[in-house]
Amino acid sequence: MNLRRPRRPRPVAVATLAGLALAGTLAARSTGSAGSAATASVLPAIRPEAIRAHMRFLSAGQLEGRAPDSRGYALAAAYVAAQLEALGLKPAAAGGSYLQKVPMRKATLDEERSSFVLIRDGKEERLDLPGECFLLPDRARTETTVEGPVVFAGFGITAPELQHDDYAGIDAKGKIVATVWGAPSRFEATERAHFSSNQLKQENAAAHGAIGYIALMTPDDLKRYRWDWLLPQARAGTMGWLDDSGTPNDSVPAIRGIGRLNDAGGKRLLQGAPKAAETIFAAVRDGKPPVFDLPVKARLTTFSKHTGFDSSNIVGLLPGSDARLRDEQVVVSAHLDHLGLCPPREGDNVCHGAYDNASGVAVLLELARVFASQPPAPRRSLLFAVVTGEEKGLLGSDYLSRHPVGPGTVVADVNIDGAPGILYPLADVVALGIEHSSLKQPVEEAARAVGYALSPDPMPEESIFVRSDQYSFVRQGVPSVFLVDGGKSSAPDIDGLALTRTWMTTLYHTPGDSMAQKFDFDSAAQGARFCALITEKVAQAAARPTWNRGDFFGVKYGR
Repeated sequence: MNLRRPRRPRPVAVATLAGLALAGTLAARSTGSAGSAATASVLPAIRPEAIRAHMRFLSAGQLEGRAPDSRGYALAAAYVAAQLEALGLKPAAAGGSYLQKVPMRKATLDEERSSFVLIRDGKEERLDLPGECFLLPDRARTETTVEGPVVFAGFGITAPELQHDDYAGIDAKGKIVATVWGAPSRFEATERAHFSSNQLKQENAAAHGAIGYIALMTPDDLKRYRWDWLLPQARAGTMGWLDDSGTPNDSVPAIRGIGRLNDAGGKRLLQGAPKAAETIFAAVRDGKPPVFDLPVKARLTTFSKHTGFDSSNIVGLLPGSDARLRDEQVVVSAHLDHLGLCPPREGDNVCHGAYDNASGVAVLLELARVFASQPPAPRRSLLFAVVTGEEKGLLGSDYLSRHPVGPGTVVADVNIDGAPGILYPLADVVALGIEHSSLKQPVEEAARAVGYALSPDPMPEESIFVRSDQYSFVRQGVPSVFLVDGGKSSAPDIDGLALTRTWMTTLYHTPGDSMAQKFDFDSAAQGARFCALITEKVAQAAARPTWNRGDFFGVKYGR
């Protein structure tokens, strides 16, 4: 995923006996019965040392960063499958396997043959690639060129339900649309994240007749995500899963070229605009960027190299104990993949992904062990899904949500992307998505049981809600929750939010996210207990989760 923090002291955060008793009482009350055997013992059963051991293996240098198309990922997947088998979970994929095959295509840019050219007053200006711009490789085509006038469409968002439409005053038909990242800050955090999606913006541009798309990075964007940090990830290529016809998922055929500009490239594009670049970017901060035609054409020429391969989701099923409810699945998800090899840091060229997301997989495996080892099982079935391709666009979870495994219907997803509390002892958590569905109640009860406060997203500008796997399930109409640290620590000398921001700008998606970091496994175990209690409450409840009446995501995607 996308959010974490660095070193700090190691205090202990474990539940008190009173907290354990309260948790059992709440869980039993939520089921209307005595609850499952897991209810009474799930809290003390989580093992900090098991979380550490799983993380140590999955983030080892020998796995070379677990890129979805790598031997290291295949080894990691085999390890997770073996763990699920040892726990006695049933293989949930086709053919009695723990591995759900995900057919994929990787596209990388041929930089020497590709180009981004501005045409102004009949004169051509070639932007420096990669110094000022980068072109996204095309997963559907190996060669494509698009040329047309450029229109600046602000955020590129059409949201009549939120009284916002950047296309209201412009005509994008036959043009290349340029937008800035993000969405207006007045939007609610998860809705802001949804409309910040570049995929959604490309689809919206195509719906308005656009033939190409350009994303501009503002100076504020580049403070959070340096160009020299983004570039190696862009050069690593894009991926997509393939449907039965061989078409990549989320393909937008009308958009025949996609470019990204840094500050220098953006200023060249905006030369001659009705407003100065600084004025435009100031309006972006205020959530009200102008829209206008630019006195320039652009020609984007993209040459892409394609490679086909199979990756896999790892899926294990714990059948429910209730004959009426066992055909309803509660999914517990975590992504296994990371970035693979990356630019060296202190002699290390492996992006280990220890926190992001070996830690989440480790917590998932502990939850699977607890539920599998303490019968009877919860009333609903639990599907433990360790997915591929999250770092490349939520690919594995998107595939799984569209190609469900095992019997019955998915009714909820509890997503773990970064073990809650592993980097500092938590005083609060953010449960992204609970404001949209009845999941709010079990999450609130579980938080009280382990002593966490619930807080709103402290960094809505990061659009975290659409950057992890629960969003794939939301888009298929499934109420979901994604659990992240809230930024407040129970240790008085730790500023959790400052730690978070530092982590994101120094260690995120670098070789520094390794086991050399100072992790707090006792605190992580407490975070795992929180995840377990939520899962247990949802799986035991008499009624499946439902969208709130009139909810934004429920109306858009609910079923």
